[in-house]
Amino acid sequence: MFNFDEANKKGKEAMDALLKNYAEIGKGFQAIATEASEYSKKSFQDASTFVETLAGAKSVESAFELQTTFLKSSYESFVAEATKMGEMYADLAKTVYKPYEATIAKATSSSPFSAAA
Repeated sequence: MFNFDEANKKGKEAMDALLKNYAEIGKGFQAIATEASEYSKKSFQDASTFVETLAGAKSVESAFELQTTFLKSSYESFVAEATKMGEMYADLAKTVYKPYEATIAKATSSSPFSAAA
């Protein structure tokens, strides 16, 4: 016989888990947006400082050296930031996937394709 109380309890548990997961996803997107904003701000400040320094260069050689140093540090900073953002997106994807993990594992373990031949 169908137990309405048990079904109601399971439905409430599922909804609570779903809402908790949505909150975690929201925090993940917020962290990514904050990180992108901070990186953009730092990048703009670095570029402004570079232009001011470049304007005070005494020779073409020193200007070229300043530009080379700036480009190298900008590239290294970009690669580090891209790596960090990639990790943040990967963590967010894991968070999104988490509620479905048990269901997918159960479905794939009982799949006729996973049985030994």
